[in-house]
Amino acid sequence: MTKRKFGLGLSLVLAAGTILGACGTKDNEKATTGSEGTTESADFSIAMITDVGGVDDKSFNQSAWEGIQAWGAEHGLEKGDGGFDYLQSAGDADYVTNLNNLVRRDFDIVYGIGFLLEEPIGTIADQKPDNKFVILDGVADKPNVVSVLFKEQEVAYLAGVAAALMSETKQIGFVGGMEIPVIERFEAGFVEGVKAVDPSIKVDVQYTGKFDDAALGKTTANRMYSSGVDIIAHAAGGTGNGVFAEAKERKTKDPNANVWVIGVDSDQYEEGAVGDSNVTLTSMLKKVGIAVQDVANDAMAGNFPGGTTVTYGLAEEGVGLADSRGVIPQDILDQIQEYSDKVASGEIIVSETLE
Repeated sequence: MTKRKFGLGLSLVLAAGTILGACGTKDNEKATTGSEGTTESADFSIAMITDVGGVDDKSFNQSAWEGIQAWGAEHGLEKGDGGFDYLQSAGDADYVTNLNNLVRRDFDIVYGIGFLLEEPIGTIADQKPDNKFVILDGVADKPNVVSVLFKEQEVAYLAGVAAALMSETKQIGFVGGMEIPVIERFEAGFVEGVKAVDPSIKVDVQYTGKFDDAALGKTTANRMYSSGVDIIAHAAGGTGNGVFAEAKERKTKDPNANVWVIGVDSDQYEEGAVGDSNVTLTSMLKKVGIAVQDVANDAMAGNFPGGTTVTYGLAEEGVGLADSRGVIPQDILDQIQEYSDKVASGEIIVSETLE
């Protein structure tokens, strides 16, 4: 699969996936560029189904949907049949139904967003061998499925380094959603990054068991901040919105409160806004939207890489930390960059699981 050069560094915001300006052809015309730069019609459509986090989770699902919208705009498509669309899943029971629904609507590629779609995608792929599917954050070893993974442990490692260097209390928290491999990679990398800087720092790790319960995320964060934790990284989808809510509530009550959140998947800076201040330290970015577009471009060109697993890490510039907007001092950014270079080069190998 062709990978774009993302230019992802510590100061890059996840912007490519959010560009929704119309840059395709007018009306419903679907377009590609011919060999002489001329526009010719094409017949290609893509759609996705969310996991339980929802399309507006301000995290993984939303990043994928923004990528699909951007791809649709680039190719002059409209939302709906024959263009691009999504179906939202309220629970596990919706996955197979939603996948079948999109297959019947004849989309050229159907994306399952998140590890929870791994088994349903595999099941439908067996039943519909002539259709094309993509699973993000999971692996379905089928000839008509592309599996897309990210090295979450690498970006989480950098977030752990940042947290360890920035923490004043030397107590740091990690809030996970479900205990599944992708979240465990975030946890392992984050804890390893913290310990690389200062092995004496305590990391309070709590799993909520849910990706769609902001209230539970808020109570979990409340316990952590109350115990002395000053920085919490979350990998909990919509549940993580509650972590932000707790930090913002404390900041509103006391503008001098030393509470920070590290976001996940997309740049969650806006989620941390509190008046003129912000509680977002940085975010652990995954170029989900770009991965979505890469597969669509390859497939439209007749090169759908079915049966393969594609992995995006620091070396591929597919993960990285979001711009801290000046919160993290330059000398600390320089130290983080040193760690980043060593991970990207292979000098530092970050574990996928805790020892």
